[in-house]
Amino acid sequence: MSYDYDLFVIGAGSGGVRAARMSASYGAKVAIAEEYRVGGTCVIRGCVPKKLFVYASHFAEEFEQAAGFGWQVGASHFDWPTLIANKDAEIDRLNGIYIRNLEASGVEILNGRAVLKDPHTVLLDGREISAKYILVAVGATPFMPQIDGIEHAISSNEAFHIEALPRDIMVVGGGYIAVEFAGIFNGLGVNTTLVYRGEEILRGFDNEVRTHLHAEMLKKGVHIKTESDIGAITPQADGYQVTFTDGAQQTTGLVMYATGRVPKTQELGLAAAGVETGQRGEILVDARSKTNIDSIYAVGDVTERAQLTPVAIREGAAFAETVFNNNPQQVDHSLIPTAVFSQPPIGTIGMGEEEAQAAGLDFDVYATNFRAMKNTLSGSEEKTLMKLLVEKASDKIIGLHIVGPDSGEMIQAFGVAVTMGATKAQFDATIAVHPTAAEELVTFKQPR
Repeated sequence: MSYDYDLFVIGAGSGGVRAARMSASYGAKVAIAEEYRVGGTCVIRGCVPKKLFVYASHFAEEFEQAAGFGWQVGASHFDWPTLIANKDAEIDRLNGIYIRNLEASGVEILNGRAVLKDPHTVLLDGREISAKYILVAVGATPFMPQIDGIEHAISSNEAFHIEALPRDIMVVGGGYIAVEFAGIFNGLGVNTTLVYRGEEILRGFDNEVRTHLHAEMLKKGVHIKTESDIGAITPQADGYQVTFTDGAQQTTGLVMYATGRVPKTQELGLAAAGVETGQRGEILVDARSKTNIDSIYAVGDVTERAQLTPVAIREGAAFAETVFNNNPQQVDHSLIPTAVFSQPPIGTIGMGEEEAQAAGLDFDVYATNFRAMKNTLSGSEEKTLMKLLVEKASDKIIGLHIVGPDSGEMIQAFGVAVTMGATKAQFDATIAVHPTAAEELVTFKQPR
């Protein structure tokens, strides 16, 4: 049977773009459809602009700490519109790069919303297009609970475009997006409250990491309300009145929800094509990203395997290798180095202590909690946490966790070692780089 394309990709985010470009490089005729902007959540409204905001939010603290090193910093003033304009210019630049890279790879870019009609056909603004294979890579969208007044709240999507900083803000959620934005707004001078319904922030992370970050955020001035949730949001002349589920009330200038993201599969035509989905709307796939329909695959956040851009990119590459290069590959989701750009940031790979205990493993814990060298002169009371989990029988590192400056950079390098199956003895045999914080991870002597 003749098709219009060998591959039709729905969604031009990181995973879809990688799959499209690589498939085209293997000789496939490829089209990619995007209803908004090429680049996806990460580039347009996620990790890239968020990291720029994180950089911006650090300067007030840096100015303050400079005095301990002999610098006399003059009066400073932060201008939110300048940051927004410069951020937008950078996003525009990256969007252009993505478009040029797709075109240079021979991928045809189609603007508009594509939906599935059947296993080999998509509809794009009423036009029928056929393809031998279809790859769904539409990502996820912020979850907003159905409470009274939710229309007055913003999500992380809108946080990148608010016209003016509020005097205070209430960030709802306890995951990485919530703690990152709480740090951003707090660093930019906004009176910030983080509201989370659970017992402790960052569910799923090592408990010691969670409590350490909580304490450091409090030091920096973030107000944290755990075991608390919002029942209603009511607009007022100067902001909003928030009513909690226990009846308590509080006023704030803005409410932002960061309570997770859900697969963006509504009205995508999945049922018409016979594609099976899970309880949250996620597309169910096998180890090689194939759905129950042989011609339809899915990668990235829409599958809800791991909502991380590098994972989507790896899944997209594995798809192209499998389908168009006769080189079957599957992504190992068991070991994923992860950074949380909280303040201080977190870098982690492998198991947390509680997870290792639940798995019945016999392991040692090596940990240290210290004031970094820079803070001895800056006056900062921030402390760094470093932690290793080592399986006794094999001596393998099964978990590595860092909370402190540059942890995201460190975890990328240490992630290579842990992924390769490094042992504690190999860490011990590595000569330390002094004076650095990272040297602590290769100089642990005794487990606690």
